[in-house]
Amino acid sequence: MPERPAGVRDRDPGLQPERTRLAWRRTTLSCAVAAVLAGRQAVHRGLSGVGIVGVALGALVWLAFLLVAQRRIRLMDAPRPPVMTSRAAAAVVGCTVALAVFGAAVLW
Repeated sequence: MPERPAGVRDRDPGLQPERTRLAWRRTTLSCAVAAVLAGRQAVHRGLSGVGIVGVALGALVWLAFLLVAQRRIRLMDAPRPPVMTSRAAAAVVGCTVALAVFGAAVLW
């Protein structure tokens, strides 16, 4: 087993990593519900070109968010998980904003 540098400790085995994983899962579920409700609304109001594009793009955005969230959940298993990169954070923010925009387009 490689030696750790001086001053570096193992992560506290408390429940914080589990809470973080659960928060990512809840957020992913919330995005899925928003995408499904947008799709339901588009079908209920009649499928227009804008509605179909909005639903399709919303599904793609949800998949992108799911990939980022799953990667982050896997990284949380490490003894010292890395800090979330600015690229991943920007992807999460972008997915959230895009999902809101595509949901609004469906209602248009």
